[in-house]
Amino acid sequence: MTPPEVIPQYKVEEAIQLILRFIGEDPQREGLRETPKRVVKSYHELFGGYHVDPASVLKVFEDGACDEMVVLRNCEFSSTCEHHLLPFIGRAHIAYVPDKKVIGVSKLARILDIYSHRLQIQERLCQQVTEALDKHLQPRGSACILEATHYCMVCRGVQKQHSELVTSSLTGVFREAPVRQELLSLIRG
Repeated sequence: MTPPEVIPQYKVEEAIQLILRFIGEDPQREGLRETPKRVVKSYHELFGGYHVDPASVLKVFEDGACDEMVVLRNCEFSSTCEHHLLPFIGRAHIAYVPDKKVIGVSKLARILDIYSHRLQIQERLCQQVTEALDKHLQPRGSACILEATHYCMVCRGVQKQHSELVTSSLTGVFREAPVRQELLSLIRG
């Protein structure tokens, strides 16, 4: 895959000014003069996941490894829908069953952040989390369940204020009914 073209910041700022004019605003209005710079700065944070390799955050430990399920539940996340460039915000439940290796619990959240800080669809985000765990940790199984509100459904289109999309990616032992049931009971608390 060819790396994307590097675009100078001033061109992105000009594009934001163009969008402001398109929606009927005056980019030179006092409240909007600095908006293009602020948008570019926020994009560095919102889409910073493109510049982080998951392997760089996954330090694996064999000492003290267990063979029971490890679950991080109710981990807040936000991402941006690639179809409308609007946010989706929710909770993640990430789990794995170790096979002689464990990682620090914060690393589960960091993996989620790497992939959620890219343009996304929720289904792919789930899969990317479990694929990263499977690749770098080689667990007996991994799981990611996401529950999120999509602002492309709340603010436009069907305008369903309280809807949530739930997606899952299950690998290895999590595809077995008893293990899946244990995971669901631990998530529910």
